[in-house]
Amino acid sequence: MKDLTTSRHFNEDEYNELLQQTVAVIESSRLQIAKQMNTIAMSSYWEIGKLLDERKLDSKHGDSVVKRLSADLKSRYPEMGLSPRNLWNMKRFYLHYSQDDTKVQQAVALLPWGHNLLLMSYDLAVEHIVFYANEVFSKGWSRDMLRHALKSEYHLTIQTDKQSNNFNATLPAQQAEYANEVFRSSYNLGFIDAVEPLKELALERRLIKKITTFIMELGSGFSFIGNQHVLGYNGKEYRVDLLFFHRHLRSMVAIELKIGEFKPEYVGKMNFYLSLLDKLEKAPEENPSIGIILCAEKDHLDVELALQDVHKPIGVAEYQYLLPKNKLQVLVTDEIKKSRKKESNL
Repeated sequence: MKDLTTSRHFNEDEYNELLQQTVAVIESSRLQIAKQMNTIAMSSYWEIGKLLDERKLDSKHGDSVVKRLSADLKSRYPEMGLSPRNLWNMKRFYLHYSQDDTKVQQAVALLPWGHNLLLMSYDLAVEHIVFYANEVFSKGWSRDMLRHALKSEYHLTIQTDKQSNNFNATLPAQQAEYANEVFRSSYNLGFIDAVEPLKELALERRLIKKITTFIMELGSGFSFIGNQHVLGYNGKEYRVDLLFFHRHLRSMVAIELKIGEFKPEYVGKMNFYLSLLDKLEKAPEENPSIGIILCAEKDHLDVELALQDVHKPIGVAEYQYLLPKNKLQVLVTDEIKKSRKKESNL
């Protein structure tokens, strides 16, 4: 009988695509398991908090009761973290959300307990609580990432920024609508753990090192093809910083990283890369390649004008290290000044 494992040779690109798709299946399953476990745990904490509230136990009159309850529960369930402090937090959890609608309660039920405690320490509107809960669950934010996002008021940046792309003018209506859902105008790169501005190659290396987290930040459907992807044409080589494939859009996605503010000339370079990708690598059944220029800051009007007569689908997005925007800009400006001073001294 013929050995099926040798009946067809997989090239490196095919294997990488298979690997990324398999990882996506496993990650999706793990998210579902985590969702179920968190929901069960939060349901238990909610009900315990409700019991304490119904019996009108508080820190003044119920301290000894809660301490005794904690000791008895810990002897039976030592792994559940049922300290007196945690029991009081369960009551606080119940009181914090018991008057909210089911949408809010369902959103926070998906989160780990530590994330919920952190969210409750901030005075947030209902829609912002739901926003952060969805971000944590869909992108796998750690508690530290959530803390940085809350401190920088990440929800205000995301919700007030305009989409900066030409998808409606360059893609079929249905695909353009979906592309506008997939790609955002701002991305959170706090997971790279940068404490100071990075040059483009250093930023790229940090993203590659944590590519799984970066893919979660981009959203579902992305498969990583490679970094510094070589495009050879007319005896010359060109390199795309990061190249992905989006399974649902059926498009390659090229990402160019820029450490400073957006410049109109970046569009011309991206347009050229997309032309090469479509000419050299796009399969007949695939849709046109899409380009994303990821920079530290952008002006919507500048982007709009730069994209006005461009026929390739290109979007411009900001990245953030989860620092206040004005502070980030100062750091980037200082880095650029240092680089220019070094060049002038050479």
